[in-house]
Amino acid sequence: MGSLRVSVYFLRFYAMVSIQITISQSRMCIPEKQAALFILGDSLFDVGNNNYINTTTSAQANFEPYGGTFFRYPTGRFSDGRVIPDFVAEYAKLPLILPYLHPASYLDYIFGANFASAGSGALVETRQGTVIDLKTQVSHFKQVSKLLKQKLGDVEAKALLSNAVYIFSIGGNDYSAPFLTTSSTVVLPYRPQQLVDVVIGNITSVIQEIYKEGGRKLGLLNVGPMNCFPIFRMMKNISSLEACQEEEASANARLHRRALPTMLQKLEKQLEGLKYSLTDFYGALVDVMKYPFKYGFLEGEVACCGGGAYRGDNSCGGKRGIEEFELCDNINDYVFFDSSHPTETAAQHFASLMWTGNSDFTHPYNLKQLFNM
Repeated sequence: MGSLRVSVYFLRFYAMVSIQITISQSRMCIPEKQAALFILGDSLFDVGNNNYINTTTSAQANFEPYGGTFFRYPTGRFSDGRVIPDFVAEYAKLPLILPYLHPASYLDYIFGANFASAGSGALVETRQGTVIDLKTQVSHFKQVSKLLKQKLGDVEAKALLSNAVYIFSIGGNDYSAPFLTTSSTVVLPYRPQQLVDVVIGNITSVIQEIYKEGGRKLGLLNVGPMNCFPIFRMMKNISSLEACQEEEASANARLHRRALPTMLQKLEKQLEGLKYSLTDFYGALVDVMKYPFKYGFLEGEVACCGGGAYRGDNSCGGKRGIEEFELCDNINDYVFFDSSHPTETAAQHFASLMWTGNSDFTHPYNLKQLFNM
């Protein structure tokens, strides 16, 4: 059944390409009323860019059992199947958006591109040298923008870029990476509020760069409560959801949660025509962890794949220094697939909040409204 679903996806992709794109000499015509999707961020959004860079296994998921339930093979997604942008693309009636570094990316990006890189942050120094940081991701987007102008002409390229939706998941690694160390003492280059200010400032700069290229519609996730992820709860022996939210990395996430909407409100006033959708990933994740039955899950705190307490030792797949790991029987019952990433089923839940969520978790618009503008 899984292989059939994959075949349908790729048949649909090539059908859309053949039907909706016509080539006349060196010019391409894009389908009207079809908004593209451009994706920037970290492992929640990466669909395989890290397969193509020199990095570590901690920043890759191109081995089993990743990818097993939908694709039937590992794709580089930190999931048993699809990740959040895959569902957003489906809801928007788009094909699966390819990673920017995929060798087939010559298809000219009329449906968008995914620049996200697992482990990346808004700060260049976050896992520097092993990931594609946000600043580099936006430089890749600008290369795509340049190519679109060459292929489509300035007028059509501007229309495509202004009608497109740009979604972000970034910041979590900036707050969590310093704590994922064997050292007993972690020295951060900034105090908590300073760190958040720099992260927000870098995200602001990237949004302004996208705006200069024509981007007008943004969809953002804030960051989750990192110390509530299985990996941190195991490391720090944190027993309750209440306690994990008080730890330092989660405290930074709460500061980020307050600062991000303020920044977006300011930008909306400063940049004419800018519209945004902000989904409270922090609140949504805490809610589904606390009340898993309410959302159709049986286990909200223990990962499906891994070992140790909460299955939080980051051993899923046996390629990260620990060869033995456990894999749960029914992945769909779990919120977390591995020590810090959602299952495909949970990713679909968060994508649906982004797509049609109301003001409980998503405001002032949802992504469906942005795509329909």
